[in-house]
Amino acid sequence: MRDVGRFARARRNTRLIRSMLSLHPRPFAVSFAGAAVFALATVASSFALEWVIDEVIVVRFEEGEVAVGTVLAGVSLIIGIGVIRAIGVVFRRAAASTGMWLVAETFTNQVVDRLVAQPASWHRRRADGDLVARGGVDAETAVSVIAPIPFASSTVLMLVVSTIWLFLIDVPIGLVAVVVFPIIVATSVVYERTVSQHFATAQERLGDFSAAVHESFEGVQLVKAYGAVDRETVRLSGLAGQVRDARIRALSMRTWFESVQEVIPALTNVGLVVLGALRVDAGAVTVGEFSSVIFLFSLLVFPIRLIGYALSELPRSRAAWDRIQNIVDDPVGADPRTSLQPAPAGVGVRLTGVTFSHRAGDEHLGGAPTVADVDAIDVAIPHGSVTALVGATGSGKTTIAELVAGIVAPSAGTVATADGRAALVFQEPFLLAGTLRDNVAFGARVDDARIRTALHRAAALDFVDALDDGLDTIVGERGVSLSGGQRQRVALARALVREPSVLILDDTTSALDPSTEATVLSRLREVEEVGHRPTVLLVASRPSTIALADEVVFLERGNVRATGRHSDLLTTDDAYRELVEAFEADRSTGVGDDPESALQRSAT
Repeated sequence: MRDVGRFARARRNTRLIRSMLSLHPRPFAVSFAGAAVFALATVASSFALEWVIDEVIVVRFEEGEVAVGTVLAGVSLIIGIGVIRAIGVVFRRAAASTGMWLVAETFTNQVVDRLVAQPASWHRRRADGDLVARGGVDAETAVSVIAPIPFASSTVLMLVVSTIWLFLIDVPIGLVAVVVFPIIVATSVVYERTVSQHFATAQERLGDFSAAVHESFEGVQLVKAYGAVDRETVRLSGLAGQVRDARIRALSMRTWFESVQEVIPALTNVGLVVLGALRVDAGAVTVGEFSSVIFLFSLLVFPIRLIGYALSELPRSRAAWDRIQNIVDDPVGADPRTSLQPAPAGVGVRLTGVTFSHRAGDEHLGGAPTVADVDAIDVAIPHGSVTALVGATGSGKTTIAELVAGIVAPSAGTVATADGRAALVFQEPFLLAGTLRDNVAFGARVDDARIRTALHRAAALDFVDALDDGLDTIVGERGVSLSGGQRQRVALARALVREPSVLILDDTTSALDPSTEATVLSRLREVEEVGHRPTVLLVASRPSTIALADEVVFLERGNVRATGRHSDLLTTDDAYRELVEAFEADRSTGVGDDPESALQRSAT
């Protein structure tokens, strides 16, 4: 079983390196070529040193003089080999660095492309901070093993050529190389196997920490408002501690490993000096040959250690690469918008036998539930009308809004909309830290006239014109410079500028006063031709909002209990009347936002 595990790990490592090198083969080919030139020039430098010692230095000591041509030949040989080595280094490093960052860019683009392609339901199952880490930190970590790979390949070539060269010089010295070189490489392999799990754990903990930091920064206002700074500090410190502990365990092993890598070559050098001296004394090798052996072994110490460094980077790179592949290889979920059907003439929205549960559509949350969010919903909403979805918490209002908007797809039944152009405006509007113009256009190719028309229909043009910079006003991160009601109206204008056939407002006007809210809804009806008016679907919990709707769909526990005009339902449906009274009581007392709780208070 252990051998199977080793082979599996070796296959994963090979697949990792091969997959990265194949993404941008040209710079890596140049880098490997430069590394090969460097390797051969390095071995040749020891030959040059031997020649200079035996033909110049020793001759000078023994005979008292050396021919000028011989000296010039020795100098030219050393300088020429040095230049060739330098050229090899330049090509190796420059091309390897270029290839490494090109691979990192490719990984980041792959992650971003997959994140963009996945539907909203997929993103709901994952932490934003962790996804950001996979496209950033993980991409950089995954390629950290690539830079030393060309150098490591040159080291292997140097070891092969050097071993042959040492055997040609002297068999006993060659045997030392044959024994020592594999020992150094073996220590690297043992280290890689031992430390891999710790680096994988550290990378996972880093993803958890990144997700938590992102979440904490996103909710900084909540943290400050509730005095939860200490609580968040403790939570983030704990997660950071897990990253630290895993890395400390890995780095502790790395310290021992590097110490061993230092000791083995040092002891070998001492042994070679003793052995070489004996061989010179016996006349088996010349002084030049002995010196070249020591010089060559000294040159090989760092490259050999680089093999260990490359192997030590493998676990961390593989852990990061696995996290990237988990995202890239995850099949793209079906776009729920493709499930929307065209509505018949005169109908804005039609739901036929629609059933849906968030858990049923999410295998990561433990399978299908016993109760659906909405069950067998049958609703037909006339085109150009304003319809309010009313119900207690958990009755399925937001689920229906998301089904009509195409954010989620029904598990059964069909959802049909006019022209398939639906826009959803959320209760919590999200604004970018740019200008008002950018926030309303939001990538759409529209001119200022169309933007101003949308702002007018959202009852936002007056306050926008009152700003010093008008449409060029910078709203700040998340629209912090605007009030809650202003942000809601800008978000509404962002939907209206796209001229949707269906406009879904998920309690979007909750921050508006009743007068402004009435203005907004009346302006949505300003278009004279009914066929060009948007069909408005309101998720509402304020009686004044509900009263402005043409029709009400009353939901109870995921089912349609009743439909009709607000005034009619108040007189014909006791449950509806009690819920609306509870809504009113809840707002008048200002206690909580749960209509079921308010309903209980009203009953008592």
